[in-house]
Amino acid sequence: MNNALRITAFAAALAATFGTAYGVGRGVDPLVGAEDRPAGQHGGHGGGEGGGAKQVADELPGGLQVSEGGYTLALETPTVEAGEKGEIRFAVKDDSGRKVTAYKREHGKELHFILASTDLTQYRHLHPVRAADGTWSTPVDLPRAGGYRVFADFTPAGAGAENLTLGADLAVSGAYRPGALPAPRAVAEVDGYRVTLDGELRAGRPGELKPSISRDGRPVTDLEPYLGAYGHLVALRSGDLAYLHVHPNEGGPGPVVSFTATAPTAGAYRLFLDFKHEGKVRTAAFTVRVADASRGGAEREGSGAGAPAEHAH
Repeated sequence: MNNALRITAFAAALAATFGTAYGVGRGVDPLVGAEDRPAGQHGGHGGGEGGGAKQVADELPGGLQVSEGGYTLALETPTVEAGEKGEIRFAVKDDSGRKVTAYKREHGKELHFILASTDLTQYRHLHPVRAADGTWSTPVDLPRAGGYRVFADFTPAGAGAENLTLGADLAVSGAYRPGALPAPRAVAEVDGYRVTLDGELRAGRPGELKPSISRDGRPVTDLEPYLGAYGHLVALRSGDLAYLHVHPNEGGPGPVVSFTATAPTAGAYRLFLDFKHEGKVRTAAFTVRVADASRGGAEREGSGAGAPAEHAH
């Protein structure tokens, strides 16, 4: 395929991907139960008391906006090539256009940088380095072309500053073949580890998620801290990639790592669990279908396939 035809086909497929995402994002049910939002969850910002369900329904989940609260995620590398080693550069700018150079450290990092394909088959938790002028950079090597979303999860320095998750689109050029949301499975297997997900993710109400980690039929009871905890969980809503970033409850070091999270709406979500054992970070991925709040319940589906993970420092 010549270059012009290749680029045209990619652009058309990318447009179809984002068109579908927009339709799904607009079609999901509204959020209810503002008072139940757990304090440890990132992704939904805003606040104050009162307002009830309408306030929370009007509040966008994290990662859907490139600008919020006077800050903007400026992606300096909007395109990379599939199958080639490259670099992503970006900055967070304030409302005066200046690059932010001071952050509060959370879970050992000034900023958490997540990357996922729009079909949720590719996922990376990267650890970029910040230059003195506020420019962040991280190496990246993505095997598949298509549309991606990057997320910067951070809290600016300063009294009263709130945690923000900003998102921006990244295009990975090459022959584009969209993937389907991984098939339902109750268990995810990664690098010889078996991770079983128990618990429930609910729309508008907090629910407990309890992945349990084993290897060779034996529970893993000596997990190592990663980013200041025994596990790190990111949840992305299928369709628009609304971002939920939750941290574990007290406990550890395994085999169960407990999290509390609230889904903003009914729908399908992809959960990515990072855990560290014997000096290496691994990622297990699950698909969870959250029922409408009026019906209650959720269908847990897991799959370790099709979600390669990368932890670059």
